[in-house]
Amino acid sequence: MAIHDNILIKIREMKDSLTPVEKMVAEYILANTEEIPHLSIKSLAQLSKTSDASVLRFCKTMGYSGYRSFIVSISASLGSMDEDQKDQYTDIQPGDDLSVIIANISRNNIKSIEDTLSVINWNEIARAVKVLRESTRIVFFGIGASGLVCMDGEQKFSRINKMCHAYTDGHSQLTAATLLGKGDVAFFVSNSGDTVEILDTLEIARKNGATTIALTKYNKSELADKSNIVLSISTPEITMRSGAMGSRIAMLTVIDILFAGVASAEYQKVKKYLSKTHNILAGKHRK
Repeated sequence: MAIHDNILIKIREMKDSLTPVEKMVAEYILANTEEIPHLSIKSLAQLSKTSDASVLRFCKTMGYSGYRSFIVSISASLGSMDEDQKDQYTDIQPGDDLSVIIANISRNNIKSIEDTLSVINWNEIARAVKVLRESTRIVFFGIGASGLVCMDGEQKFSRINKMCHAYTDGHSQLTAATLLGKGDVAFFVSNSGDTVEILDTLEIARKNGATTIALTKYNKSELADKSNIVLSISTPEITMRSGAMGSRIAMLTVIDILFAGVASAEYQKVKKYLSKTHNILAGKHRK
């Protein structure tokens, strides 16, 4: 199945980081998606209380050369969304029946992965795989739930004999970043992209010449702006803890993709490590 960019997801994810006028265009589009393909640029400008020039600027910000190509993309997104209209994000409600919770959490996680595949930049994935392959060592940085994603990355890449470590608290992150140098990869995991400890660590890693990779929400953030490579995830706009669950599952999927990309490209070199680690763990289960 080919995966296409879904422009409606991109607009939703980027909305809060747009200029005030572009945000007015975005909010009108998101509130009136069905009618957008039938509107001229002039109509959309009037309805969103902006101008033709603002609508055109918005289209360019979203990566389109003009209004026409933007509208074609909106139509395609509406077509794909019609098919899975039933698969909207659902928040946890007090007193939910367990069967409802099972269905909703599963659907939210599946949707987080699907939406992430529609915003992630495949060229950036390829660049990340290349620098991870060439790295002297990989250092993962993340706080809280993002720290769990870092630990998963450490566990995965250790299996193919990559020198790597996850640092999940502010003090150890600063210390580790101070010891980085050229040839090292500093891999930052942060949903918001503006966690203070992460940004302080990023600053040190950059000064020391490490290649920086950010795994973060599809948005404008300081982390995304200042990192060499940006891997974007899409996260649901829901209030309770299921939102954090969705972003975590999307991040873990990206870690899996990177690990598989590196292991596959270096398969002849790493298969002995994969085999050794598999055998030692299988041996433990037999006892």
